Amino acid sequence: MSQKEYKYKINGIKFNVLVDDPEGNKVHVEVNGVPYTVELDESQQAPKPIVSGVKKPEKAPRKESGEKVVAQPAAASGSGYRVKAPLPGTIMNIPVKVGDTVAVGATVCVLEAMKMENDIHTPKGGVVKQILVSVGDAVPQDGDIMILE
Repeated sequence: MSQKEYKYKINGIKFNVLVDDPEGNKVHVEVNGVPYTVELDESQQAPKPIVSGVKKPEKAPRKESGEKVVAQPAAASGSGYRVKAPLPGTIMNIPVKVGDTVAVGATVCVLEAMKMENDIHTPKGGVVKQILVSVGDAVPQDGDIMILE
C-alpha cells in the first residue's frame, strides 16, 4: 500500500496530511499526526475509468547520440495516394491493415506530437495497399505513412 503526503495551509494553519490507497469506499488519512478513516458515500463515488485496448508503444528507438531514429519509409511500390504525416511525431496506433477498404475521412493512424494524440484521417477513400511505418516509429512532417489505391 502506498501513502501520499500533502501539505495544506487553511486560514493560516498548516496541515500535514498522509493519505493511504483507498480500500473499497474507505480511505485512511492522518492529519497532523491524528488518524482518521474517511468513508466515501457510495452514491458519490466517481466511476472507474475505462482503459481502451490500445497499447502504448515502447519508447522510440534512439541513435547513440540520443537523437530519435526517424523512420525511413519502406520503398513504395507502384502508384497510389500517399497518406502523409501532417506534423512530426511518433506513431501510436494504426487501426487499419493492408487490404482494408477505408472511406473518406477515416482514421488510418494515430500520431503523438507534443504529448497529444492526433487522429490522421484520409482525404480520399480506397484500399490500403501498403503501410510504410510501424507503431513506435518517429516520422517527419510530410513523411509517408501509407499508400491507398
